[in-house]
Amino acid sequence: MTRQPSVAVVILNWNGKHHLEKFLPFLEATGYPSMELIVADNASSDASIDFLQANYPQIRLIRLPENYGFAKGYNEALKQVEADYYVLLNSDVEVTPNWLAPMVELLEQDATIAACQPVIKMFADKNRFEYAGAAGGWIDGLGYPFARGRVFDYCEIDTGQYPDSAPIGWAGGAALFIRSTVYRESGGLDPIFFAHQEEIDLCWRIQLMGYRIYVCTASVVYHLGGGTLPKGNERKVYLNFRNNLIMLCKNLPYHTLVYKLPLRFVLDGISAWKSLFAGQRAYFIAIVQAHWYVVRWMLGSKKGNLFPVKRGNLTAGWYKGSIVYQHFVKGKKKFSEIFFS
Repeated sequence: MTRQPSVAVVILNWNGKHHLEKFLPFLEATGYPSMELIVADNASSDASIDFLQANYPQIRLIRLPENYGFAKGYNEALKQVEADYYVLLNSDVEVTPNWLAPMVELLEQDATIAACQPVIKMFADKNRFEYAGAAGGWIDGLGYPFARGRVFDYCEIDTGQYPDSAPIGWAGGAALFIRSTVYRESGGLDPIFFAHQEEIDLCWRIQLMGYRIYVCTASVVYHLGGGTLPKGNERKVYLNFRNNLIMLCKNLPYHTLVYKLPLRFVLDGISAWKSLFAGQRAYFIAIVQAHWYVVRWMLGSKKGNLFPVKRGNLTAGWYKGSIVYQHFVKGKKKFSEIFFS
């Protein structure tokens, strides 16, 4: 009998008892025998631990001593996990019974694919793609992330317009399926990110290592979203702007970074001033603080990080143009309008 690859599904939890109550039953119904379900708790102060011990004693629990955030939290937890594949799964995701097997099959058939994601749709509107990954992540020439099915805040209804599994730029961190060997080889998620866009940085580095990232359209999950930091939260705004610029500094070739980074500062500045005039002072302050952090980080001595220095554009999921121009100037809302019209 052929050995079935082992899969460790690891949920990083922080004060998410309400999500565990709601979504763990879906995971329990997963039809993949070689799956181990693990909850890594980021020092929750709610009743998460008591709930798990009382209701799910069969689920392995890894207790972290403090809230390390998404990136370092997963790195610390996965040091204690042995499996052929890891799934980094948000606690607010509803999975379908057959969500896991197609992703295992995809990677087992092609050793050049290091990671993939399922199609990610909205939990509240299951016919619509969800922000955090949709039908596969892309990045534009200035580093702005978008996805098949999601451009900025506009999420498309799924009408079957993206039916095929395909190479992408990044797989959404809400449900990231990855070879454990590649996770370790790459150095894992960068702890400096804490949360937000760390999965994009990881996928970029993995592509520069010579691997590919895919979306597996035979697998579908439903993401609630906004579980830890709600949309519009100034901390979330700060992390998104800061982390995106750090990612560009780490991965872009120097000869393109020297002109793209100043241009990004200008575009971010326009967004900041626009928000200030709209009465969103906290949004303005968050972007200014993000820029100031990046400047100090660039001038510091630790920007080399713990990762191998390799720079370049993505081999897939890379749009050379400007998604800002296409969306805000030309009025194109959909991925398909940008690429197929």
